[in-house]
Amino acid sequence: MSKWKPVMHSVPQGSILGPILLNIFINDMDSGIECTLSKFVDNSKLSGAVHTLEGRDAIQRDLDRLEEWAHANSTRPTARLNMSQQCALAAKKANGILGCIRRTVASRLREVILPLCSALVRPHLECYAQFWALQYKRDMDVLERSQ
Repeated sequence: MSKWKPVMHSVPQGSILGPILLNIFINDMDSGIECTLSKFVDNSKLSGAVHTLEGRDAIQRDLDRLEEWAHANSTRPTARLNMSQQCALAAKKANGILGCIRRTVASRLREVILPLCSALVRPHLECYAQFWALQYKRDMDVLERSQ
């Protein structure tokens, strides 16, 4: 057991054992996963290129495996891990931000709207649904042409 030491500055941060136990707990999370799985302290991110229906099915299989892992390890996800639902949530959030921009920004000039969309909307779409990147680029191209 460690000895107590006085702390002169700052606040002591957690235990050393916590991160080790977390790594042991999530170690098998990626077994059987076909795509890329990035593990973080309170989150994980599944990513992969989707150019075909087989690619889409591979991501859905991986989402199903992750959901099974979560239930087997008594960590219940807050929503079903379904690609369509993830897309719908990302679209809802992006549309909400676009609505906020529409209500609060009087200018409709391209040099005003485009940077706002790039800074405020795009990160949400990229974070929640990487496979939308091509469609988003097409949508942004259409937006630029309509200005």
